[in-house]
Amino acid sequence: MNNLKVLILDDERQFSEELAEFFQNTGFEAFIANTGTEGLATLKKEAIDLLILDVRLPGVNGLDILKEVKSSYPGLEVIIVSAHGDMDTVIRAIRLGALDYLRKPFRTMDIQIAIERTEKFLHLQQRIKQIEERNSLISKNLEEKIDRHLIGVSPKILAVLDMAMKAARFPDTNVLITGESGTGKENIARIIHFASTRKDNLLCTVNSSSITDSLIGSEFFGHKKGSFTGADTDKKGFFEVCDHGTLFLDEIADMPLTLQAKVLRAIEEKKITRVGDTRQISTDFRIISATNHELDTLVEEKKFRLDLLHRLNTLHIHIPPLRERTEDIEPLLNYFTEDFSRKINKTTPRIDKEVIQMLKNYEFPGNVRELKNLTERAVILSHGTSLTCQDFPVKNKEKASKRIESQRSTLSETEIEMIRQSLQSCDFNQSAAAELLGISRDTLIRKMRKYRIKVTRNENPA
Repeated sequence: MNNLKVLILDDERQFSEELAEFFQNTGFEAFIANTGTEGLATLKKEAIDLLILDVRLPGVNGLDILKEVKSSYPGLEVIIVSAHGDMDTVIRAIRLGALDYLRKPFRTMDIQIAIERTEKFLHLQQRIKQIEERNSLISKNLEEKIDRHLIGVSPKILAVLDMAMKAARFPDTNVLITGESGTGKENIARIIHFASTRKDNLLCTVNSSSITDSLIGSEFFGHKKGSFTGADTDKKGFFEVCDHGTLFLDEIADMPLTLQAKVLRAIEEKKITRVGDTRQISTDFRIISATNHELDTLVEEKKFRLDLLHRLNTLHIHIPPLRERTEDIEPLLNYFTEDFSRKINKTTPRIDKEVIQMLKNYEFPGNVRELKNLTERAVILSHGTSLTCQDFPVKNKEKASKRIESQRSTLSETEIEMIRQSLQSCDFNQSAAAELLGISRDTLIRKMRKYRIKVTRNENPA
């Protein structure tokens, strides 16, 4: 494993230079530090793989450095060297996490053996990491930050990740994430936040439909002590606590119209006023919103503000449903199977090929969330060493498609009849018919074109 970075932290310059030359001739990239301060500074700047550490350094005990290094860089391997070692020092070094201990002067063969041991260990760690990430589209580090996984191989999910990473590079740009329930909209929101420069500040997730009308102002904008009964202390609202962070508004389509106007003003001005106060407070936040509804339709129906939609969807990321990216089903199934088996301390079962084909023919109305639940159930209830089709109680895609198509046909016929009757009762006055139907005139015209409904009085309107 070539090109490993090695740091030699030793106060003897000649020894450090000779050892650095040896490492460079062996194919490593070597760095030298002669004091503890220099060594720690190098570790911050460079991704060091191996540290050669002297026990005795000017003004500091090498074992104290070892302890700090293993705390801050747990994946870094350390070989302790010393001309004054004793058994107690050796034992303490190993307990603190050192991989090896060499006493000066040592032979070239000794350091070679130590390097080989370290190299093999690092190679093993790398293989484990590759296994963990083999179908993950994001790094292990980012997975740990977002406490989520993004598994897939399809071009469509790769495009979603690419858009998310682009959004992360522009931390002041608002993002709208759309997709059916269960597609992983919150996962994408968390990736955008934790891959951006706002990652060290709060990501606040708010379900837009879960807050009662009486608490809307207080929850989003905060309140001043004494502003209403029960306001015993000053309180910061969502916009204020998300200063320099991200506010994730889930189910944005369900946000009441009364709140939409206030949210729009906060986004435009980046200033809020607490309930019961007159003082404006500046706050720097980014909005990421998500919905499984068609916001354009809601705008036409006067249920969502067009100006707010324009503010929210500067960048729009749509997550396709699982049935449109069936290539992702197998890696997701493998991941969920291994994950649930590990959690319940059960041997990971083999997955029959028929299972994968069956799931690819399934509609997955609940998307990835449904696949996750199906897999958990299958792993818990299975008795053998493999998962079969009997472990996944799903309905055939063809039957489901026919049923859905039949339902769509019935709905279309009902809608056509309603439009016809409304037009006839209003003597084909489109504005009046639209008002009778509870939709806008533009929406009525669009539906009339869709269903080829005539507007001439003397013609059959359908």
